[in-house]
Amino acid sequence: MTSTFSDGGLAGLRHREFARLDEGGHAYLDYTGAALYGASQIAAHHGRLLRDVLGNPHSENPASAESTTRMQRLRQRVLTFFNADPGEYDVILTANASGAARLVGEGFPFGSNSRFVLTADNHNSINGIRCYAQSAGADVCYVPLDRSLQSLDPVPWLDGAARDVPHLFAFPAQSNYSGHRHPLAWVEIARSLGYQILLDAAALVPTSPLNLHSVRPDFVSVSFYKMFGFPTGIGALIVRRPALDLLRRPWFAGGTVDWVSTQRVAHALREGAEAFEDGTPHFLAFDAVSDGLDLLEGIGMRRIDAHVRSMTAGLLDGLAGLRHPGGRPIIEFHGSTGLANRGGTVTFNVLDAAGRAVPFDHVVAAATARRVSVRGGCFCNPGCAEAALGFTADRVATCLDLLGRSFTSAAFSACVDGPVGAVRASVGIPTNAADIDRLLECLEGYRGVRLAA
Repeated sequence: MTSTFSDGGLAGLRHREFARLDEGGHAYLDYTGAALYGASQIAAHHGRLLRDVLGNPHSENPASAESTTRMQRLRQRVLTFFNADPGEYDVILTANASGAARLVGEGFPFGSNSRFVLTADNHNSINGIRCYAQSAGADVCYVPLDRSLQSLDPVPWLDGAARDVPHLFAFPAQSNYSGHRHPLAWVEIARSLGYQILLDAAALVPTSPLNLHSVRPDFVSVSFYKMFGFPTGIGALIVRRPALDLLRRPWFAGGTVDWVSTQRVAHALREGAEAFEDGTPHFLAFDAVSDGLDLLEGIGMRRIDAHVRSMTAGLLDGLAGLRHPGGRPIIEFHGSTGLANRGGTVTFNVLDAAGRAVPFDHVVAAATARRVSVRGGCFCNPGCAEAALGFTADRVATCLDLLGRSFTSAAFSACVDGPVGAVRASVGIPTNAADIDRLLECLEGYRGVRLAA
């Protein structure tokens, strides 16, 4: 499948590939949650399903052999898209970015003298790796955030690591909460201090290029549905081959072994990426992933980045211009309101005329009534949420202990005496000014509103 950026630019592309948005009256602003697929992707996939005969790759018959060929072709296609040297990198196909992170966590050789250092701004799929590190006796350190939700310089937390044991440093290329883009220079800085580096690229690569020839993390996690909407249920761990050799699988399953003996109680894992791909892969989706990569390349990642930057500027300006009578702002931003070092994710709370936060679920419900799709909550990023909402460690601990298994967002909000979530709007390839205007019109409805005491 090929796609080009002709016939009216992105406006023409929206008409050709995403006509269902306007036909259904949708203003979709949740691209950090999931991208939207293009019509040409579905047409190409539908044609293959009607034409091709594909089988489980774990066999030698013609249908299975064809699937195996396409799986290997997809690995190469992913490496090419990210400009990764196939002599240095391999691709492990996973269910999503969380599955990619889990492979790193469960296989990394943490020890009692190891360190797992991560920024407080991280998705829970990365936070969860601390469970593996702690169970091995490793030291877990969080790099704090400043008031604008940007991470502090991680070097003081990275420095001094013993050089004879493995350490891991993890951070997101782009925050799924604030949209902030962390310095990719941290990769080589951390490596020079003795760390392997896990880069969560899930929020960056849908709208911005990532060149693994110039930036060389050991592990990179991505979800393809966040990049181009379809297919869901497939992602990748892009891994440097020396780092892959470090990982130790704690178990095996179908597809990951050359042989298994129940009598000898022994097994032999396959070499390379295949040792980490448990069970039957999503073999009908291999070429569909290539279709999505074709779509992005046909538009051009630089052009996508520029469009998202333009739409983000309009969104930030529009939100900042919302005011109550008398001039009090309606919007309280979480993170930077500038365009430097950020992507197309904007998170905020709506304030009433007295400056009190409107519950985020009320705002999402109001947007939903107008067919405007935004997201509410903490977005699986508790570090950013805690910093943005001003939670103190002592207060959080007290409230969590008090509520226990009876925890609800409302009960926790009452305990901390403040909001426990926010609203997130994010832009993507099909976004236009009318989508942003629809959201602003919805939020304008809070002008002059006062919450009940």
